Amino acid sequence: MIRSEWANARQSLMRAVVYERYGPPDVLRPAEVPVPSPKATEVLVEVAATSVNLSDWEGLRGNPMYARLGGLRTPARRVLGSDIAGRVTAVGGDVTRFRRGDEVYGDNLGLKGGFAEYAVIPEAALAHKPHELTFVEASTLPQAGAIALQGTARAHRGQRVLINGAGGGSGSFAIQLARLAGAHVTGVDNARKLEFMRTLGADEVVDYRRQDFTRLEPYDLVLDLVAHRSAFAYRRALTRGGRYLCVGGNVRTLVQILTLGAALGLLSGQRLGVLAVRQGPAHFEPVAQRCIDGDLRIRIDRTYPLDEVSEALTYVGSGHALGKVVVIP
Repeated sequence: MIRSEWANARQSLMRAVVYERYGPPDVLRPAEVPVPSPKATEVLVEVAATSVNLSDWEGLRGNPMYARLGGLRTPARRVLGSDIAGRVTAVGGDVTRFRRGDEVYGDNLGLKGGFAEYAVIPEAALAHKPHELTFVEASTLPQAGAIALQGTARAHRGQRVLINGAGGGSGSFAIQLARLAGAHVTGVDNARKLEFMRTLGADEVVDYRRQDFTRLEPYDLVLDLVAHRSAFAYRRALTRGGRYLCVGGNVRTLVQILTLGAALGLLSGQRLGVLAVRQGPAHFEPVAQRCIDGDLRIRIDRTYPLDEVSEALTYVGSGHALGKVVVIP
């Protein structure tokens, strides 16, 4: 009887990588924690793969300050990781679209929890994983794919499009999508990624350490994945009637874009704004289909085991990743 109770207790625990305070990767630690229970509209997923995003790096460090939403002094969630693929092991009482054994994927940005053996995810955030994609491939799409798709939605033939931070996860999809739309694409990143961006289809590449893209010829669309310059500099990078969109970046830049950027746009006909990325299957399943059709390539740089989450985050956060990095429990 004692052995049985001990076994049941062991079955209710899982391996996870947790943190209790914001800081560098060494604040992360492996731990055994209780397996979460799904609420009425949630699904419990056995995690097969979780891709790493810059939002994980920001959430780890608590910087920029918007990364602390819900937990100003200490993290609101102990386990990071939102782009999850895996198998359903239990469902809440009100869940209708999934059942035990289904293969699923989605962006669990609200609850996170992907750097663990199990995670609870709202039903609305999940989609059935296409059988043509592996779990590792599927995990790369929900956040990065949605950002790239919405960020390049206005790109079309004859336009000049620049993507800043183009060698990372979202950027690797954005280059390909802009090229598929017929645009002339310039990718900006560090020197290590220049050849990689060319292989994705970039017509021109820029090492940001050697050239200031805001002083090159103007562009019809700028998608900025690492915004940190002034609104005046970004305005300089645009054609008359051009559009600048940023996703993330430091708080001062975002505030400038939301306030001063709008005023500058009224004067010049240019549009500067922050891309409000819409989440959910409707915004990443089209990207998955284009991967299945062969229009897009999923570029996976490295995979890491669960015990090396800190190394995976360091690799992405330091700007080394060529495409996507994935953690496999």
